[in-house]
Amino acid sequence: MSQFNSNIYALYKWVNPKILDLLLTMVKSVQRGADRKKLNAKRHPLNANTLNCRVQLTKQKRDDTIFDAFTIQIVGSIQTASDNDYATVQILISDVTDGSDKTKPVRSLFTVHSSSPQDACRRMNNEQSTMNFGAWPVFCYRADLGRLPNRVTTLSDWTTVAHLNLDWLLFPYKGKRTLQFSTSVLSGQSGQELAYAECVFAYENPALGYVDLQENLHRTKSLAVALAFAVSAADNKMYHAEVQFIKQWAIANLLQNSELRTQNSKLKTALDYAVRFFQKGNQLDIYKVCKEVVEIAPVCDRYDILDLCLQVARAKGTVAAEELTILKYIASWLEVDMDRFRAMMEKVLPVNIHQVKDAKVVLGLGLDMSKEKTRRQLNRQYRQWNSRVTNADPAIQAQADQMLKLIAETRSQLIADCRLSNAD
Repeated sequence: MSQFNSNIYALYKWVNPKILDLLLTMVKSVQRGADRKKLNAKRHPLNANTLNCRVQLTKQKRDDTIFDAFTIQIVGSIQTASDNDYATVQILISDVTDGSDKTKPVRSLFTVHSSSPQDACRRMNNEQSTMNFGAWPVFCYRADLGRLPNRVTTLSDWTTVAHLNLDWLLFPYKGKRTLQFSTSVLSGQSGQELAYAECVFAYENPALGYVDLQENLHRTKSLAVALAFAVSAADNKMYHAEVQFIKQWAIANLLQNSELRTQNSKLKTALDYAVRFFQKGNQLDIYKVCKEVVEIAPVCDRYDILDLCLQVARAKGTVAAEELTILKYIASWLEVDMDRFRAMMEKVLPVNIHQVKDAKVVLGLGLDMSKEKTRRQLNRQYRQWNSRVTNADPAIQAQADQMLKLIAETRSQLIADCRLSNAD
């Protein structure tokens, strides 16, 4: 199933579950057929006239650090053009679990791999996102073998040529996988391949692979669109400005540069279907969507979702009380820092565009807050906004004045409520 179709199915899940269930049943049937075609690793007797290789999972120690590694060993014959030919070894790793037509390379988290301590591996620039998988090169290990004394050099015993630190490797998928190790002996002078061997090794990867992460990213963006539509429909109206903002965001984030025009058309059709779904009064299980997002998305992506939802609420120029309420629930269920969420909301949705000034949402007052916690929160908000009254920006000054007025009104209401409670 293509990544684009996965995105469409993710969007449809929340607007037409029955259709999606049928489609997923069909897809799983195809996937089961592919599973039955998994590579059947066969063991062949060693041939001393050719090169052979094998892999073992070992623990290695360098300095004071112990690390897990794939230990690569070779045995057999290597033919060179002349005596004393200088040789190197090269090792590539592929995931062949799903067959040769679905082979995925193992990628590298580092830019240099060598047996030489002087060529210690360097981690790639941290600014490169782990989601930009093209930034991570295909893993390729090279090391010196030295000079081979004869034109035909025969290794009669298994000889270790590499310890590949697992921390170097970025696998495509999590779980039980079949890895193919391709080992080449190359001429140091010409780079010509002198001997080649490959072997397979069963390995269970405990971490999400780069394909898993990419799929989670696309899934998260699809769910973000669903949440954005839910915010737009919270006040039982879907304004044109809100809908257009969501559509533009979806096209920019769900389609890759390589996507065809026909796929662009399919996405627009799906988005139109989603709009009709909400316009008919149907509702989204926001809690369920948020919980799935928490399971598959890092916190930074969840803040991106909140920013999208806030921008949607702002698109028409005013924000309704129902939209503020649903935004508060989404933030809570996405398990983000609520103080940071309120800071985002203050910036994107200043109080002057609120149709109804809900003090509990705007000032971060929870329904379960004690009187003392409420007092401390109001004091915190007062200090924050009082410091902005003299800001050089007139817009910030105006917002600060409105927030201080809201804080004063809330304090007065709380005092009145306390007096009524004491009178009772």
